[in-house]
Amino acid sequence: MPMSKAIAFFILSLVINSAGNVLTLVTSTQIRPSFLGAAYWTAAEANMATAVHWNLFWTFLIIGFLTAVLNAILIHHWDWKRITGNMIFMVPFSALIQFFENFFLGQYPAVFTGFPVAHGWGMDLLYVALNFLGVALIATAISIYQRVNLVLHPADDLMQILRFRYFKGQAAKAMWASYIPPTLMAIIALVITRQFTNFGLGTLFAFVAQGGITGIADKWVFPKLKHQALDVGRDVPVKED
Repeated sequence: MPMSKAIAFFILSLVINSAGNVLTLVTSTQIRPSFLGAAYWTAAEANMATAVHWNLFWTFLIIGFLTAVLNAILIHHWDWKRITGNMIFMVPFSALIQFFENFFLGQYPAVFTGFPVAHGWGMDLLYVALNFLGVALIATAISIYQRVNLVLHPADDLMQILRFRYFKGQAAKAMWASYIPPTLMAIIALVITRQFTNFGLGTLFAFVAQGGITGIADKWVFPKLKHQALDVGRDVPVKED
């Protein structure tokens, strides 16, 4: 694939993923009492941010690095190029997360005054739909930049390693397995804060459907785009499922 085309796909998917992640967070917080929850990794990282008193930028960046270390363990070798790519991904991704959080909460009122607190069942249903849309956007973005394979978010690199090294290309099973680290993070945050926030109906939807949507997007969103240069460990040659 020409580098210019790969970069264009990457930028598009990065923006889609960031917007989808924050959309799940914001719609969750604007329903009172909150019952929606964010996407699974996002919910866990947001809870951890609250527990350790960090903003989303630093939380996403540090957890991303730790996930990259886990990936190196799973593929049985330390790949500086891959780790650097993970970190290159995390910097603009974390910055976009912070930008979209500010945007959706009305920090730029000249452009958008933000999502208001929901009043009535009509707005509740709208926010549920937007929350589920956010999950679908995340899953679609993952599909795009995993196939481009230029640089990956560490969590999605984890999912791809699990998918093609351990689960024979099955996206849904790999996504469920990749949720083990955020589950542990959520438990740690719960112990620290004694609060269980950002988890709910949308989180359940993400848990059940996000991997499946990624698999569907592989076939229907830019269908001519195939997985490029898959590497899930030198000892495991892989083919696209």
